[in-house]
Amino acid sequence: MGDRGSAVRPLRRGDPVEIGGRVLLGRLGAGGMGVVYLARSPGGGLAAVKLVRAEHAAEPAFRARFRRETQAAARLSGRWLVPLTAADPEAAVPWLATLFVPGPNLAEAVEVHGPLPEHTVRVLGVRLAQALGDVHTAGLVHRDVKPGNILLALDGPRLIDFGIARADGITALTASGLVIGSPGFLSPEQAQARSGGAGPPSDVFSLGCVLAYAVSGRRPFEAGTVAGSLFRTVHEEPDLTGTPPPLLALLRACLAKDPRDRPGIDTVREELAAGLPADAYDGWLPAPLPGVIAERTAAVIALPDPEPPAPAASQEATDARTAQYTAVNRGTTRRRMLRLGLGAGLATAVTGAGLAALRLAWPGAADDGDPTPLPRYAVGLHADLSGPSRVLGQAQERGARLAVAHFNADGDRPFDLSLTVLDDRGDAGRAAEVADRFVADPEIVAVLGPTAEAGFAAVADRYERALLPMVTVSARPSLMSLASRQALFQLRANRVDSADGFLRYLGRAERTAHTAVVDDRAATDDEDWGLVERILQTPPTGGRVSVHQVPAGESGLDGAARSVRDSGAQAVVYAGASPARAARCARALRRTGFDGPRMAPEPVLSPELPADGHAARFPFIEEAGDAAEGWLCVTAYVDAARLPAARSFTAAYAERFPSAPAPGPAAPFALETYDALLLIGSALRRPADGGPERGSTATRLRRARYDGLAKSIGFAPDTGAFENAAGIFLYRVEHGAPVFLGNYRDVAKPA
Repeated sequence: MGDRGSAVRPLRRGDPVEIGGRVLLGRLGAGGMGVVYLARSPGGGLAAVKLVRAEHAAEPAFRARFRRETQAAARLSGRWLVPLTAADPEAAVPWLATLFVPGPNLAEAVEVHGPLPEHTVRVLGVRLAQALGDVHTAGLVHRDVKPGNILLALDGPRLIDFGIARADGITALTASGLVIGSPGFLSPEQAQARSGGAGPPSDVFSLGCVLAYAVSGRRPFEAGTVAGSLFRTVHEEPDLTGTPPPLLALLRACLAKDPRDRPGIDTVREELAAGLPADAYDGWLPAPLPGVIAERTAAVIALPDPEPPAPAASQEATDARTAQYTAVNRGTTRRRMLRLGLGAGLATAVTGAGLAALRLAWPGAADDGDPTPLPRYAVGLHADLSGPSRVLGQAQERGARLAVAHFNADGDRPFDLSLTVLDDRGDAGRAAEVADRFVADPEIVAVLGPTAEAGFAAVADRYERALLPMVTVSARPSLMSLASRQALFQLRANRVDSADGFLRYLGRAERTAHTAVVDDRAATDDEDWGLVERILQTPPTGGRVSVHQVPAGESGLDGAARSVRDSGAQAVVYAGASPARAARCARALRRTGFDGPRMAPEPVLSPELPADGHAARFPFIEEAGDAAEGWLCVTAYVDAARLPAARSFTAAYAERFPSAPAPGPAAPFALETYDALLLIGSALRRPADGGPERGSTATRLRRARYDGLAKSIGFAPDTGAFENAAGIFLYRVEHGAPVFLGNYRDVAKPA
């Protein structure tokens, strides 16, 4: 099987040339806290140097914790640990270095090569228990024992990442309270963010999860979503399917909900060792893992020292930052090393895994005759371009392509954007494959989409685990909870909040005293929709609301229409998601003579794109005929042609895509996607910290505000949720076509 290790990526403009006397060779990876560089020490050894992001280095609380934890980690020693070997917490931008292990991490090994045999897992557990014992003896708790933090070497595993660069409240999982750890491998006390609850028993629980995963290939608390995994961790028993019977009792004990019921780390080590033959530790890894490690070792040993990256003449600020990094870190002194308890003879080396497919093409290298091309960052578009939702996917692709062209036409831009488009055809299985491809591509800094809803929760979970920002403009927020999601951005109002469009229009424009709700949810599987409940809770003008439930059959719509007429209601809200059934309701109301305001949610206005052409049609309007006249629909998208601010966009759209439906109700979310991509570009521009990375891009997006053509985009500072009010709009059917009226707050009663 082919190796899928991560590549050594080129240095970027703004990256330092060296840190602490170590010449940088490339980038190994990055996250929200910092960038990890592959470097060569003065003695010729390879090193991985982690440089903290400037935005965190400027925070006194972060710097104090970094200093405290580097001092604690410097005391660690043990054969199966990858300890700190050098660090400078006093530098203008703090850094640290750890030893190099040229093997894959456990997550990669299991994903690519499958579950490990029982004897290998026992050796793995014995060595990890020894490593954790050393951590606990030093008065520390690891807090994030997971497959990605376990590197596989020929002589045994190595435990890495001791939470040194973790700021309070900024972790792999961000929720209300301080939840520290990785979903699926953290303990119940961590999942509940219990104050002071994460002690050595928490590491025992996480170790049990790791061993169960290694031997079965399954996470014992997998639920498809972060929230589901947290719930299962706290309240449900682990799924240990595929675990060999001799390991079941020990793993169940490690996974006890109450920390007091778990065995000590020494007991875990002893029970695992008891089932091993004397020669089990020699050649402990199954094929082909030893070969993978040998190949990676040879690859990194052969790395040359590169020329320093050429600076960009037009980026004085970046040059100054590079000079600052170089000057500051050259000044690392022996005194600072000794303050951390690090001897001068310690070799500075690198931590990391997966160093195949090495790419050392430096920024600033000539490209088509341009001696100093701009960096290029790729945004992915995860779209259904040929399946049942292709009208949405194709419209969003067109909007995204125009946004890239607009961004790259700016003469003052610090980098170029590119767009990588993958079609999932509206299929859940293919959607997962597309997500995996984007996650595996190190050039992708953010993803737009998915534009379809098939497999949405599983796709979002993949992006979340990779901290790859997923920005969706059309998917319903009810498809999954936003709680504990750091990398998920849904730039549209949910259906509960979209009820404000109904309530404001009926309450202020129509002054409706009695509203009838035709509840047609029996015909849809959208059980999370709260429109009916919201209208009941907040009746327009404080008046009366009557609910008329409809069975799934067509005849029920006629009965509901008669019931509405007999109730004396002044207005009707159709609560359903089917354009065809909404059309039947419209015809049934017409037959009863009802002519008051009639409203419906966005799905009723959904367009269809015939396979034989580009002329979009609206099934609701076609099937309802004259009965559709005057109906109002509440949507989360605009008609670009009706927005004066979007004239240039509309003209460029028509010129670039002359045969495509115009951006609006026939091609919904085209302008919204245009805005979303420019939001990403805007967020990547700041702060100037050496270029975007996945973890930091998510943080930047959450803090960003962008005045788009369709609406202003921002997130509530307290919850991080999208601010909905700017994104709720009204359409009215007039003369057989949907006509855009504007934001719901600005729409008055028709003359």
